[in-house]
Amino acid sequence: MNELSDGDIMLYTDRLVLRTIDQTFAARCLDYIDRNREFFEAWNPAVDETFYTLAAQEERLRLASELRSQDRVVRLWLFKREDRAFERVIGDLAFSNIVRGAFQSCHLGYKIDGAESSRGLMTEALARAIGFAFEELRLHRIEANIMPRNARSIRVVEKLGFVNEGLSRKYLKIAGVWEDHLHFVLLNPDEEA
Repeated sequence: MNELSDGDIMLYTDRLVLRTIDQTFAARCLDYIDRNREFFEAWNPAVDETFYTLAAQEERLRLASELRSQDRVVRLWLFKREDRAFERVIGDLAFSNIVRGAFQSCHLGYKIDGAESSRGLMTEALARAIGFAFEELRLHRIEANIMPRNARSIRVVEKLGFVNEGLSRKYLKIAGVWEDHLHFVLLNPDEEA
């Protein structure tokens, strides 16, 4: 059940394993989002109660696998290294809206279990995942859009070298409100100008 299939991804850091997962992890994903419902609510688009069902999580994981096979999204789930059976999801991150051709760019989104926040785990996970995105996915540009009041998330991207390119007014509808977002960008440092 925890074996990797062809094309799946597993990355390691000092404290974490970042990996793709399939529908067999739906119950673990449901546990993760359910126990963090209030913690995530202020930073994510509104969802209805059906989101908090096993069927919805199975479909979400199926769709993520389909989009990954189309080279449109890579979603990685975070587990502590000592959790060898991958029983407890503690975070997730996604390179989404991947556009190839002359753009070679994507959007970055991420979140971590409220009980694990402020321990540097997301910074550690993103550093490894960004290396993968630049080296293996051959992306040129990663964009992260963050609400100005989300100071913790801003600190994470700044530590990783993202540059603030400005404010996008009423950029995303979060928790039912159109929110301004700061537009942070990181360019692949290994590419020639």
